[in-house]
Parts: sequence; structure tokens; C-alpha cells
Amino acid sequence: MSDHDILSDAEREALSAVMLEPDLPLQRVLIVDDDKDARELLSEILALDGIRCRTAASGEAALNILVAEAEIKKPTIGLLITDLRMGHVDGLELIRQVRESVRAALPIIIVSGDADVKDAIAAMHLSVVDFLLKPIDASHLLTLVKRELGIK
Repeated sequence: MSDHDILSDAEREALSAVMLEPDLPLQRVLIVDDDKDARELLSEILALDGIRCRTAASGEAALNILVAEAEIKKPTIGLLITDLRMGHVDGLELIRQVRESVRAALPIIIVSGDADVKDAIAAMHLSVVDFLLKPIDASHLLTLVKRELGIK
């Protein structure tokens, strides 16, 4: 290392390894809502900012996606956004099952048009990132999503 080098050889090698990492998956957001229009709207809001999304029409479908992802070495789902009021597996039950799975640390945002204080308290006990009421503030949602995915 000469006096003019900023990085040591070891630091330069480490930086090269990180910069050339070809198989880092692009993190996606899994949006779960039984209302097709709501799913598509959230997906479009995030896509306009370059954020990739997958959608699920039910809690069961979301769990199937997460289980399938758990079987691969580098899961791509980095954040879950879910509605509360859905069919058989509602949002709170979905979150409980995620928290008891190998994806327990997955950040989760609730977006709901119909919630009460009891739901909000239950959600906070399940360590959700935030609880947003519909209609949502798109810029606030984008800020939360970017923060959780590590996007600047």
C-alpha cells in the first residue's frame, strides 16, 4: 500500500467482492389483500418508484408464497404489506403465523380500512412496522417501504 492509496489491498478485495456479487436478489414486497383493486393500487404505487411486488389474494396464498420462499436459499420477499379483514386467515392470523415461522423477522406493515383500537394493539404486540389506515398516504407508505428494504 503506497502513501497515495486510500484503501488497503484487503479492503480493495472486500469492496470488489461486494460490488461483483451477482446473485443478490432484488427484494420484493408481498402485498396481501382480498380486494383486487386495493392490491393492484398498492402494487402500482410501489412499482412507480421501482419497487418490485408480488401479490396474494388471501392469507393462505401469502403463507404458501412464504413457505415456498423459505425453501430457497435467498428469499426475495423483504417486506409484507397486509390488509386485516380477509377470509379464513385474516391479517392478524397471517402475522401470527409468519412470526412463528422461519421468516419471523420479516418486516410487516398493516394497511386497513376497517380497524379498531383492539386490532391496532394486537398488531403492535406482533411487532409490525406500522399500521396505516385507508385511504393511505402514498408518500408515507413509500418512505416506510424504502426504509425497511434499505433503499435510499
